[in-house]
Amino acid sequence: MPTISVFYGIVVQMFWREHGPPHFHATYGEHEAIIDIRELRVTRGELPRRALALVLEWAAKNSDSLMENWELCRQLKPPHPIPPLE
Repeated sequence: MPTISVFYGIVVQMFWREHGPPHFHATYGEHEAIIDIRELRVTRGELPRRALALVLEWAAKNSDSLMENWELCRQLKPPHPIPPLE
C-alpha cells in the first residue's frame, strides 16, 4: 500500500488492484476514510471534521495527479508522491 502523501498527521495511500471508482485511503490516528477522487466525497469510513476538510482541500488541488496515480496503481506500477498540503 504505497503512501503518496503525508501532512498534518494524515497519511494518504493508494492500493494496487483496487476496484473502481477511483479513490484513495486517508488515515488520521485510528480513523480511516476512503475518498472518491472524482466526486471528492467519503465513500466509506470517517475522519474528524478538520482532518477531512484538509484531505478534501488537498485532493481538490491534486485531482489530476490523483487520477494519474490511480491509473499507475491499476497497472501495478508505483504511484508518484504528491506534495503535502502546506
